[in-house]
Amino acid sequence: MTELGVYFTKRSINRSDVARKTGINKTRISDLSNNSKTKLRVEELYLIALAIEAEPCELFKAICKDLKLPKSKF
Repeated sequence: MTELGVYFTKRSINRSDVARKTGINKTRISDLSNNSKTKLRVEELYLIALAIEAEPCELFKAICKDLKLPKSKF
């Protein structure tokens, strides 16, 4: 499960409702929720945030919480 999938599960968000509200098809929502190799586009992230009435930054931080800058050699 991806971080988006975890976010949906923790908040009991219905993926079918998200698909209906955003226009993103159910298969794509399922892939974004379950397949870590599926890349989430910024437009999709924004539409999902609007659909679930979340702040886009909150959703972005939740999904990308494990990303870190590489250590600098300088």
